[in-house]
Amino acid sequence: MMIHDITKIAGANKKRKRVGRGEGSGHGKTSGKGGKGQTARSGGSIRPGFEGGQMPLYRKLPHRGFNNYEFRTSYAVVNVGDLARLEANVTEVNVEVLVKAGLVRPGVAMLKVLGDGEISRALKVTAQKFTGSAKAKLEKAGGSAITA
Repeated sequence: MMIHDITKIAGANKKRKRVGRGEGSGHGKTSGKGGKGQTARSGGSIRPGFEGGQMPLYRKLPHRGFNNYEFRTSYAVVNVGDLARLEANVTEVNVEVLVKAGLVRPGVAMLKVLGDGEISRALKVTAQKFTGSAKAKLEKAGGSAITA
């Protein structure tokens, strides 16, 4: 194959859209921006819920109820299978050990152990919560699950 044998692939290079270059181009007059008004102007965007100055619906309706989101308890989760991959010399597992191993982010206060995966060695695991399957797998392997 020679360089002069190579042909252009159809649709590989596309011309950019040039707006405002006359009616014959198909993108003239309003340049694809439609008619007049707020959205036709540069920087013209309207925030969600805005109703043109009319009192918006979300302000007309009563705001009631309570949400516990701010008072939630968030746990860092780790699976039993992840504990099995820890170094062989580790016998006691807590948050500090998991942070060093890179399984949990630093600054985590609460830890929950989930039961996904298998474990074959005895580990003494200290955490705030354990699922039933995680506790059973740890105890079956000869370890213990200590609730802090």
